[in-house]
Amino acid sequence: MTASDQKADLHRYLQDAREALLWKLDGLSEYDIRRPLVPTGTNLLGLVKHVASMEFGYFGDCFGRPASEPLPWLEGDAEPNADMWATPEETREQMIGLYRRAWVHSDATIGALALDSTGHVPWWPASRSEVTLHKILVHMIAET
Repeated sequence: MTASDQKADLHRYLQDAREALLWKLDGLSEYDIRRPLVPTGTNLLGLVKHVASMEFGYFGDCFGRPASEPLPWLEGDAEPNADMWATPEETREQMIGLYRRAWVHSDATIGALALDSTGHVPWWPASRSEVTLHKILVHMIAET
């Protein structure tokens, strides 16, 4: 299997996971997509917000390809775990749109870089912050 085939396989698994996450929202009411099911307040729509944010970070910032999308819930003064739940002002359409824009940004990085291209994850411990695109693809498949 060539590196190109491996990258295509990983990309396909990521896309399958992305679509499966959005599929979980199909047919659910606003109450059900926003209902917190754990003490942190995490809800289904918040999970979409979270993985969108993580894709922008991992495939963007970590590889020197930052997105122009503002993510105020990740700023230093944001409430802890603010990326894990949607506020009343954040609509289903907005969060799905954010996630789809993250896909486009991430897919451009995936398309432009080789699997062995290196990046840096500043929020990981220094001992493992140097990463490859391959590692980030696997990480995001697992995260999603």
